[in-house]
Amino acid sequence: MRYEIQNVISINKLITCYYFELAKNYRYAGEKHDFWELYYVDKGEMSIETDFGHFNLKQGDLLFHEPNEFHSPRSNGVVACNVFIVTFECDSSPMSFFLKQKLFHLGDYERSLLSQMMKEGFNAFGVNPFHTGRILSARENAPFGSEQMFRINLETLLIRLIRNSTSPQPVYKLSSAAREKQEMDTTDKILAYMEENIGQNLTLDHLCEVFTIGRTQLSILFKKRVGRGVMEHSNDLKIQKAKVLIREEDYNLTEISELLGYSSVHYFSRHFKKATGMTPSEYAKSLRAGFSRYRPH
Repeated sequence: MRYEIQNVISINKLITCYYFELAKNYRYAGEKHDFWELYYVDKGEMSIETDFGHFNLKQGDLLFHEPNEFHSPRSNGVVACNVFIVTFECDSSPMSFFLKQKLFHLGDYERSLLSQMMKEGFNAFGVNPFHTGRILSARENAPFGSEQMFRINLETLLIRLIRNSTSPQPVYKLSSAAREKQEMDTTDKILAYMEENIGQNLTLDHLCEVFTIGRTQLSILFKKRVGRGVMEHSNDLKIQKAKVLIREEDYNLTEISELLGYSSVHYFSRHFKKATGMTPSEYAKSLRAGFSRYRPH
């Protein structure tokens, strides 16, 4: 006997998959279409008018738009916002759950699924930037199985959201006890310290002294938790903060470079271009179209 596995939710087709960095004054007149849309706020805040009411979304919030539902997103004029948007076709009957329950605040497990979707989406799909319809296509030399990995993570997310609402799941604990928790707590404190002191030029020696930790151990913790080196993460924090400050338009480029601890606006510009492929001025100009695309980590 061979057991036939039941597929409760199957994604039939994908229409779009984008990560957008929106200006703080972003406005969209609105649209509706005959497929599902998943709208996730990765950073900042977003306001959306729909046929079913007004929604104020903050970081970690996810909103579903059902087929043929009108929706009009806009920034709040104060905080710049990063959003991840996926539109797809799905005829599976359990999707009726999202006709009534549309707004979710995601936990750690669900956010990790979104993070994997972002990475696999970028790996899997290419976009013709000159096509006004922004049609998806397969990326050349995409990693093996990346499209399927994207679909699996999306289906898992949908199942997880339904399951959480119908039968709350136990909190998953780390298999190793106190040591791993201590490492996570230490790393969290270091990450928070780096964000709070983003305007300083932090060094490995300084962090080791503040947190009484060796350079090797610090590097191991970051590789394990963040997936990259300490200084690489520090540099990326400055770039991401610079993007937010540019989008919020409260400071000019010289002031932003000073706030982030750069020795000059010229060095800031070179660092920004090396990280993003465009200068701060070019990035600011790209926002005039309402958004800028970004490759998530």
